Amino acid sequence: MHCKKRNPLVRVPNTVKKQEMNIIIINGPNLNLLGKREPDIYGHQSFEDYLEVLKQQYQNVNISYYQSNIEGELINIIQETGFISDGIVLNAGAYTHTSVAIADAIRSIKCPVIEVHISNTHKREEFRHKSYLTAACLGTILGFGMDSYRLAVDALVHLKEEADNDDSKE
Repeated sequence: MHCKKRNPLVRVPNTVKKQEMNIIIINGPNLNLLGKREPDIYGHQSFEDYLEVLKQQYQNVNISYYQSNIEGELINIIQETGFISDGIVLNAGAYTHTSVAIADAIRSIKCPVIEVHISNTHKREEFRHKSYLTAACLGTILGFGMDSYRLAVDALVHLKEEADNDDSKE
């Protein structure tokens, strides 16, 4: 019997209280350098520091985090978590503008995906204006700095609350 190995970098709880949500934030290439890389565009805060603040704001949400510079690893984590999470917040970095494979992975999963970008990509170089992911995602949030992630988490929480309310009416 062949068992798929669980990715040790992703912490998805085995048991979750009904009211809790599971959201994973997935960051693509070069986002491991936030706080160091082009601070005039991306700011001075590391993502790890920002993530702690975000987790404090959403204590009733299990927020896990994954970052990779490798396209295939991003696809693997989308596929691995896309059927067990309540939502994915995805900043695919430069792969946004090149990856049909990531778009296909998003279309293949069950949970909603919100595409985020720290900068307003439409105010940047022309090649950044095209996203291969937007059509596959529930929505896109860009240009609000690190707060783009909070806005995406907030949208996913709101969607889940609406769905739970609809379920309770039936």
